[in-house]
Amino acid sequence: MTFVAVGLAIAAAVAGGLYWLLRPGDGSGPPKAAIVDQASLSQANPSFVQKATSTLEQAGYVVDYYPGGQVTVDFYRELPTRGYDLLVLRTHSGLVREGDQENEAFLFTSEPYSQTEYVDDQQARRLIMATYDTTSGVSVELSELSRYFGIVAEFVKSAMKGRFDDTTIILMGCNGLTSNTLAKAFVERGAKQVASWDGLVSASHTDAAAERLLEHLLVEGLSLEEAVARTMAEVGPDPTYQSKLLSYPPGD
Repeated sequence: MTFVAVGLAIAAAVAGGLYWLLRPGDGSGPPKAAIVDQASLSQANPSFVQKATSTLEQAGYVVDYYPGGQVTVDFYRELPTRGYDLLVLRTHSGLVREGDQENEAFLFTSEPYSQTEYVDDQQARRLIMATYDTTSGVSVELSELSRYFGIVAEFVKSAMKGRFDDTTIILMGCNGLTSNTLAKAFVERGAKQVASWDGLVSASHTDAAAERLLEHLLVEGLSLEEAVARTMAEVGPDPTYQSKLLSYPPGD
């Protein structure tokens, strides 16, 4: 969301009827959703959380909420095993700017970076060092910025445990679909579909868009592609960065 995000290793850059449409009655109880709010540590929006939770619950979902401090490396590692049908990832994200992973999207954790933690994952480039600039244009040294672990597509492919089960994933942060590398990794891990932005996006704009997207998905029963198109028609591209909300795989 509109912090300049840097993934390092370096990368620079965040009612009505019960539509169990994303997971129609499979006999295993009500569908489950989670709001993963890593961005709450820097850009909290309790109103969004309340509205999104209300929409999900009215559509029959059991909703779990994870505040920023819980969004660790191992949280992501175990995420497929939690059995969610819908994931709303309100997390900062950015683009890797180095090496073979250049222009690949990554997701922030809230876990401070350490060279001595998760050494195998770091050496395999499943985890990177990530930071975002909250100084509003004031020049600072990179060493002065807080550093966190970030996960890339390879982490999703080879370090996560279990599989998603036709999960719909909404990546609310920047650049999730600048390329399809990260979204494709989620789909290969069992997700049904992914929605995200093709560039930078402000927190206020993505929050407004996600509210509308959930309403179109859950209240109106639209497909993800239709819901994304309807949302874009209503809220438009980000007014500053002109990024657009997309869905993957296309045509779903």
